[in-house]
Amino acid sequence: MSTENLNNQEAVKKIKELSEKARICMFCTELDRLPVNSRPMSLQETDNNGNLWFISSETSNKNFEIKEDNRVQLYFMNNSDSEYLSVYGEAFVYTDRSTIEDKWSPMANAWFDGKDDPNVSIIRVQPKETYYWDTKAGKIVSLLSFAAAAITGNKTDNSDGVEGTAKI
Repeated sequence: MSTENLNNQEAVKKIKELSEKARICMFCTELDRLPVNSRPMSLQETDNNGNLWFISSETSNKNFEIKEDNRVQLYFMNNSDSEYLSVYGEAFVYTDRSTIEDKWSPMANAWFDGKDDPNVSIIRVQPKETYYWDTKAGKIVSLLSFAAAAITGNKTDNSDGVEGTAKI
């Protein structure tokens, strides 16, 4: 596994690629309390500045927790391709019509009575520190490398993986 720290647009590109491919993350709040509150959340999009956007209920515990302390931790996992992303950042809650209109997805109708539901809010997470794990060659090549090592008794040359920070 090699280390490749990314900055600026390269970092945004990696965050966007890994988060949008995984789509679902564990969204953690109240980071100074144990156990940390976490729940699965579906990502709406990662914009060209690296901000991650979510639709949430204004009356959810998560929104109340963000208003008390806006530090959050997001964990994205794409197990099928062995790709992982950890995002620590600050969350901001929006209830204005223009942001809701811009970020709304018909998939959210499963939780709301349309985009005009008074409980709809949008959460933007601005990354402060991120870390990623990725395989360059993909899961199949990595699995074949591990299988060959197991059969031959030789250690695997797992050099196809990369990890590092992604600073915007």
